[in-house]
Amino acid sequence: MSWLTSFLSWLGEFFGNPENWSGSGGIPARLLEHLEFSALALVLAVLIAVPLGLAIGHSGRGELLVVVSANLARALPTLGLLVMFVLLLGTASIWPVIIPLVLLSVPPILVNTFEGIKGVDPELRDAAYGMGLRGGQVLGRVLVPVALPLILLGCRLSAIQVVATTTVAAYTGLGGLGRYVIDGFATKDYASVVGGSVLIVLFALVVQVLFALVQRVTVSPGVSQRLKVR
Repeated sequence: MSWLTSFLSWLGEFFGNPENWSGSGGIPARLLEHLEFSALALVLAVLIAVPLGLAIGHSGRGELLVVVSANLARALPTLGLLVMFVLLLGTASIWPVIIPLVLLSVPPILVNTFEGIKGVDPELRDAAYGMGLRGGQVLGRVLVPVALPLILLGCRLSAIQVVATTTVAAYTGLGGLGRYVIDGFATKDYASVVGGSVLIVLFALVVQVLFALVQRVTVSPGVSQRLKVR
């Protein structure tokens, strides 16, 4: 159990060091940086992918884009994409890192939004049209509420991916919690590596919990019950 002893020792050393709790390199500052980068990338991805997924799922046109997007997300090397944009655009702003984060985040949201809308029971669509609803009304009042669990799942998957990739982005000079891991490995400061890793895991778990709470609040009880039955 020597590994556990070392792990706990490094953890205590990291979190017990007052210097890690203040200044631009302290835990609060790094956590805020990580949150800002992750939130910005996720919001932009949602603004792109959700409307696009709704439109494709509702109209049935452009399904090839969804397939290509899903396959592209599996093929793109995360670190390679980040480094490429930094080399092309420089490091004068955060956008060379935010852009690839958005590109990596769009596919899960797009695919789940599309599948959620497309998977709504056709009889439910027909009933909505039979009640006199048209186009956008059917989409907004009927399809989106039913598809919301899948849409939120896509957002949650992308959020976790963004949190993890923002960590890797520290290789390119970006701040955030990844700095502890990258700089710690470079200087053989294993307390920093362990502490940063634990913070990143906790961040990801908090994101999971937040999305679970959002789903509990926003998804209709009827839809939730239907998913349990399935």
